[in-house]
Amino acid sequence: MFKKIRPRTSSAGFTLLEMLVVIGIIAVLIGFGAVSYSTAQKKARDAKRKTDLKAIQSALEQYYSTCQDSRFSYPGSIAGGITCTTPAITFLSSADMPKDPKSNSSYTYSLAAGVYTLCAPNSPPLETESVASYCVTGQQ
Repeated sequence: MFKKIRPRTSSAGFTLLEMLVVIGIIAVLIGFGAVSYSTAQKKARDAKRKTDLKAIQSALEQYYSTCQDSRFSYPGSIAGGITCTTPAITFLSSADMPKDPKSNSSYTYSLAAGVYTLCAPNSPPLETESVASYCVTGQQ
């Protein structure tokens, strides 16, 4: 007699709800990725600052050793480089002098009572650590 008519089912596309769920998941993943990327950049800049200060410290130690323990007295920053006059040796030229990776400013240098101090210039000095200042010192 009567034939049952079944509604046509189609699985050729996605529903709006499925699309919204997928878009939401992608947005959350992008958010996590952006935070991780930002943190990785901060840690990389901190590592660069520490490496730069150690390189300058090494050049200053070589200066003190080679130049008959004469004191390198250049107040403020050492952007001009580290050069010995007798003998004529450049340990770190002004072109090779490292700068802060974020602010592009010079690292600060001070000398008091035979002890030099090199410090990161920006505030806070390190982006991922909560320290008041990040400095390296040397005593000759």
